[in-house]
Amino acid sequence: MCRNIRVLYNFEPPTTREEIAAAALQYVRKVSGLRAPSLTDRGAFDRAVAEIAHCTEHLLEDLSAKTTVRTREGEREKARERGRRREASLAR
Repeated sequence: MCRNIRVLYNFEPPTTREEIAAAALQYVRKVSGLRAPSLTDRGAFDRAVAEIAHCTEHLLEDLSAKTTVRTREGEREKARERGRRREASLAR
């Protein structure tokens, strides 16, 4: 999965619409291979982002977690640790 797409489920405080929209935009960019679509493709691109964000909101509302709630700082620390391990393995 693209490193820029983050886990959005089971956070305290809850995931915001802005975070959902950003993830939807990253997904559409990855799938389409376009960072910025042409004027001709802009409508389809924007519609896809909106639809994916909408579906994501419903998905997050409908899931019921049985795990501990995540925090953004905890997730950042996990990412930092993965980065440190990746750097260490490259340095060998």
